[in-house]
Amino acid sequence: MPPRTKISKDMIIDAAVEVVRQGGFENVNARTVSERLHCSTQPVMYHFATIDSLKRATYARVDRLHSQYMMNIPPAQDPVLGIGLNYIRFAVEEPQLFRFLFQSGYAEENSLLEMIDSEELLPILAAMQEGAGLRMEKTKEIFLTVALFAHGYASIIANNGLEYDEALIAEHLERAWNGAFLAATQEETTSTQEENDEETV
Repeated sequence: MPPRTKISKDMIIDAAVEVVRQGGFENVNARTVSERLHCSTQPVMYHFATIDSLKRATYARVDRLHSQYMMNIPPAQDPVLGIGLNYIRFAVEEPQLFRFLFQSGYAEENSLLEMIDSEELLPILAAMQEGAGLRMEKTKEIFLTVALFAHGYASIIANNGLEYDEALIAEHLERAWNGAFLAATQEETTSTQEENDEETV
């Protein structure tokens, strides 16, 4: 008789991700996860005392997958446009995972300002700052503008309300980026001039 496979915490989280992917975060429970693992519910409940704790661990895993997906940008592509397009493309390819991340109430951040200061966004902001050549404060302002625009598109697509047209979306994202970048650079120039004027006086 072959030895029984030991069910690890990571295996349970992986199975829960697949449950979300196939049927939505609402369907994550001990029974659905154990069915994917071909085991009883006992290992699931051993590693996770509550289904809420399992969902939170699953959310953290999906959040990392999402960040990795967004950062997978072709070398020749502008990092800001690449990140924006990947954000929307993730909603096209993984609508249930997208809904779990942004429409389930499991996000730890309660505001956009908390979200933009999260550790997961640091590599994304760094790539944007390099592309923009601005201070981090202004980079964050641009990110918020582009992120809100991309999130609107992605949310509509994830909820089956809009057909994905990458060329059109790329054009709209570029306009949003250019407008936010122009506003940020103008504000930066005005601020520098005011500082110089004060020093002169």
